[in-house]
Amino acid sequence: MASIFDNQIGNRNFLSPIGFKFTVAKNPKISFFSNSARIPEITLGTAIQPSYLKMLDTPGEIIQYGDFSLRFFVDEDMENYMAIHNWITGLGFPETPQQFKELTTNDDGIRDLKSQYSDGSLRILNSNYNDVAIVKFKDLFPFTLSAMEFESTETDYNYFTAEVLFKYTVYNILDVNGDPL
Repeated sequence: MASIFDNQIGNRNFLSPIGFKFTVAKNPKISFFSNSARIPEITLGTAIQPSYLKMLDTPGEIIQYGDFSLRFFVDEDMENYMAIHNWITGLGFPETPQQFKELTTNDDGIRDLKSQYSDGSLRILNSNYNDVAIVKFKDLFPFTLSAMEFESTETDYNYFTAEVLFKYTVYNILDVNGDPL
């Protein structure tokens, strides 16, 4: 016999917005000092089905994913900022095609066009800072990096943050064992 407690949430603790950790397989320096990340929206298209009295919305078949946004503190040597900057520059090669070649060629001189992408993981942490879930992004690449404005009349001592937006093919939300939730 089913209990009335079978339909209730077992863990009644709330998820903390400060519990996360982001890593990019291509370059670990990108994830260092990340202070804000957003699981992107997911949208299912709809179709209109005509009926006698009213047009009916029905589930469509195309899913659209929003951009993945990551904000991070810029380190004093600008290593994490420049890792993103150089990645975008290599993708767009604004000066010479050699920039794209350098991005897509490994140390052994082998060219791999898949190296312009990277997988990424957003680890969601509980109140004890243990993994609860992992959001796996496939084939990430940055397309926007925010500006850094220097201001000598600033009276408060604020550290630089930068924001990067990524495109990707798909994301999946997995449990700590890598199984779908």
